[in-house]
Amino acid sequence: MSNLATSSSPATPLSQLDQLKRFTTVVADTGDFESMRSFQPRDATTNPSLILQAASKPQYAPILDRVITDRKSSGLTGAARIEDIMDRVLVAFGREILAIVPGRVSTETDARLSFDTAGTIAKGRHLIALYEKAGISRDRVLIKIASTWEGIQAARVLEQEGIHCNLTLLFSLPQAVACADARAQLISPFVGRIYDWFKSAMKRDYTGAEDPGVQSVATIYSYYKHFGHATEVMGASFRNVSQIVELAGCDLLTISPDLLAKLAASTEPVTRRLDSVAAKAAKIERLQLDEKKFRFLLNEDAMATEKTAEGIRKFAADIVKLEQLIAAKL
Repeated sequence: MSNLATSSSPATPLSQLDQLKRFTTVVADTGDFESMRSFQPRDATTNPSLILQAASKPQYAPILDRVITDRKSSGLTGAARIEDIMDRVLVAFGREILAIVPGRVSTETDARLSFDTAGTIAKGRHLIALYEKAGISRDRVLIKIASTWEGIQAARVLEQEGIHCNLTLLFSLPQAVACADARAQLISPFVGRIYDWFKSAMKRDYTGAEDPGVQSVATIYSYYKHFGHATEVMGASFRNVSQIVELAGCDLLTISPDLLAKLAASTEPVTRRLDSVAAKAAKIERLQLDEKKFRFLLNEDAMATEKTAEGIRKFAADIVKLEQLIAAKL
C-alpha cells in the first residue's frame, strides 16, 4: 500500500485590488468603458475632463454624434442648444456606464455654477429628469457639485428631494463637515491634489501615512464615524498605490485605470487602515459651522482655498472645450 500524502496546491494569493475590495468599495475614476469592464468596480465617477477625453476618442464619438442627431429638431439655438446637447451627452455617457457597473454613476454639474445655488439646484433637477426619462432610477445617480458654500447649500435642497449628491473638489475638514450637515450622500476628498500642493510648497516628497492627502481623508473619515454622520467618504485623485493602500477601509475609493491595473498586478498585502470602531472611541471635538465660520476657516487654509479654486477653473475650462467640440460637430 502506498502511503504517499496527498498534497494540495497552495491558494493563489489575492491581488491588492481584490484585497482592497474586502474593506472598501472600489469606484472607477474614468469615462472609459473598457477599463470598467476589466476591473469590475461597483460604481463609476466622471467629470468634464474625463468626458472630454472620452468624447475625443473615435470609439466614443458615436455617443456624441447620436445625441446631436437626436436633438436636431429641438428648436433650440445658440448657447441654449449647446447646453441642451451637453447635458444629454453627460447623461448618455452615464447610461452607458450604468449598463456596465452594478451601482451608481456620478454626473457633474457645470463648474461655472459653483457659486450659484439656484443654478446648481436647477441643473441637478434637470439631469435627474433626463435620467428618469431614460428609465434610470435616481438612486443610481449622484449629482457632482463643487464643495463651495453655495454648492453645499444646493446639495442640501437636492437631498431633501431625493436627488443624491457627490460633493467634489473637497480639500478640508470644514468643507466635509458642512457637507455632512447638509446630509449629502457622498463626498470626494482629493488626496492627490493635496499631496501635490504640499510637495510643491514644502519642497519635499511624502510617502505612506505621512502623506498630507492621506491624513486629510483619515481625519474626515474619523470625524464622520465618531459623530455618526451617514455621508459616505470616497477618497479620490490618487497619485500612487501607496496612497490607496493607506486608506484601505475608507467607505469608497475612486481610482484611475492605471492605478487599478497596478493594484491588480500586485499581491503585496493590504490591511485595513481606517476603522469605524477606532474612530468612535477617538477624542474628537465637534466643529460647529455657519456660513461666516465656513468661509473664514476655508480662507485660513491656503491649500484648500487654492485647490478648490483651481479645480473649478480647470473643470470649467474643460466644459468650454467640450462645448467647442459639440459646436464644431454642429
